[in-house]
Amino acid sequence: MLELAYLIPLFPLLGVLLNGFVMRGQSEKAIGSLAAAMIGLSFAVTAGCFIEVLGMLPAGRSFEMTLFTWIAAGKFAAPVAFLIDPLSLVMMLIVTGVSFLIHIYSIGYMHGDAGFRRFFIELNLFVFFMLLLVMGNNYLLMFVGWEGVGLSSYLLIGFWYSDEAKASAGKKAFIVNRIGDFGFLLAVFLIWTTFGNVQFSEVARAATTADPARITAICLLLFMGAVGKSAQFPLYVWLPDAMAGPTPVSALIHAATMVTAGVYMVVRSNFLYQLSPTAMTVVAIVGAATALFAATIGLVQNDIKKVLAYSTVSQLGYMFLACGVGAFTAAIFHLMTHAFFKGLLFLGSGSVIHGVGGEQDMRKMGGLKEKMPVTFATFLIGTLAIAGIPGLAGFFSKDEILWKTFSGQHYVLWIIGLSAAFCTAFYMFRLLYLTFYGSFRGPKAAEHHVHESPKVMTVPLIILAALAILGGYVGLPASLGGNDAFGHWLSTVVRTEAPVEGLELHEDVSVEYGVMAVSVIVALVGIFLAYSWYMKKSEAVKKLGETKAHDVLEHKYWVDQIYDTLISQPIVRGSDWLAHNFDLGVIDRLVNGTGTFFQGVGGVVRRGQTGVVQNYALFMGLGLLALLATFIVVALR
Repeated sequence: MLELAYLIPLFPLLGVLLNGFVMRGQSEKAIGSLAAAMIGLSFAVTAGCFIEVLGMLPAGRSFEMTLFTWIAAGKFAAPVAFLIDPLSLVMMLIVTGVSFLIHIYSIGYMHGDAGFRRFFIELNLFVFFMLLLVMGNNYLLMFVGWEGVGLSSYLLIGFWYSDEAKASAGKKAFIVNRIGDFGFLLAVFLIWTTFGNVQFSEVARAATTADPARITAICLLLFMGAVGKSAQFPLYVWLPDAMAGPTPVSALIHAATMVTAGVYMVVRSNFLYQLSPTAMTVVAIVGAATALFAATIGLVQNDIKKVLAYSTVSQLGYMFLACGVGAFTAAIFHLMTHAFFKGLLFLGSGSVIHGVGGEQDMRKMGGLKEKMPVTFATFLIGTLAIAGIPGLAGFFSKDEILWKTFSGQHYVLWIIGLSAAFCTAFYMFRLLYLTFYGSFRGPKAAEHHVHESPKVMTVPLIILAALAILGGYVGLPASLGGNDAFGHWLSTVVRTEAPVEGLELHEDVSVEYGVMAVSVIVALVGIFLAYSWYMKKSEAVKKLGETKAHDVLEHKYWVDQIYDTLISQPIVRGSDWLAHNFDLGVIDRLVNGTGTFFQGVGGVVRRGQTGVVQNYALFMGLGLLALLATFIVVALR
């Protein structure tokens, strides 16, 4: 099956071509089914590769396939080649598996949309580039996939482009990501000049003998790319606005694919990061700070999708915190469980929005529990999972990160992570209570419209809910009776957890139980507080809403306004000045002046064009006399 791995990205590309050129005029069912079938086939081949690799000895679980030479210039060579190993297989299973469910769901969600065929073309294109990103065996091919998902996300976020706000959201995502991509591109150049190669295996072999300062520079530049793609501070601002796209897009981009690319890239480069304590520290601090920063903003958001958006930024912060403290397997473990429960929550929010006729403000919802029982039950499972309640996937992966942070003696970062966990439990249950409990607070006409979503939408919810419950047991730690199968699976890619000085793990089962208990208690306190305030209708909610702190959070720390004042507006004013003073004042005058000069000269010369042959003969004679006189003068000197 490994020899057929090239089919995995080929199927989505085939879906793009078929829906783009052959399926014009076909029914929605045919178009959607074709697009979903292509992803289903990719998942089937990926599952076959996974089973084959699982049967190999751990040391042999790496397969490279070169399709053709892409670039060959002097000593530089970059092939189009795929790397199938435990890490890429985890990502491929997540991308194809969750994307397949999202494609199925989208057939129901996008029913009746004028751009139905275009939507599935762009969705298939996105999956193709994402698979290219995770399957490439070198940094340059990864960059191609990286840029491809950037383009596809721009198209999908701004899918309803006739709405100016939605089109602007797509442009914002595209531009902010380019800032991070600049760092990634510089890192690729530096990798080539340092190692003379861009293939992961070759770079890993040569990394230990390279200049440590260069390694740190490469790691920081790569992380700059990851900060943009994975929406970390300060480049997180595009992700909440990206909610302007259709909800299945939010689930695809913000749960299972694009935003996790930065985490994947850092883990894939773990052999470089493990050589740079400075870069690891930067990654850990940015991750922890982003986790708490975004979680606090999520506390007061009223748009159901915006709450989930800030939650995604926060959860990605946890993954980078794990990378920074050397727990790379924990980062990928949380990436996987997050794809399950966040995909579920986004699709669940889409089901709610679909059920209430497009409303996204939670203050105009309520009482949906009985009217949308399947959506409610699955959403509750997702909420419990992300809140870190024992027994669900999110508990195992988040606890693993907090434990590795604590046992690595990063106590300040652990407290920050714990604070973010409290906020997560609070804002997710606030969302749950406002949406599904109490009485309906929207217009009466909208209340009559509320209904459960069709099966094509609820079946994916049920499958994702099952994964949100069971997905964490593949990484059950020894302290809870497991053998950390997930960690063993990745052990050949992530060679060691924390080899750098100061990152040694001091594991103790009793201490681990204590840390685990603290994180559970913190989550329960957050849930209880949300219950007291929003189910009991506490006066505290009203009073807190009038405080300065609430104002700060409601305005999201004014970061967008600060960017607008310090960056956007100066650029706009500078561009305006250049347009009027340099472009119009200098360039246009120079170009127009040149034209005017030669037009004037032409006008004078034109007067000699009389059409009288005698005049032409006279001018020729005078010219010859002038040349002859000049010749004589020069000859006599």
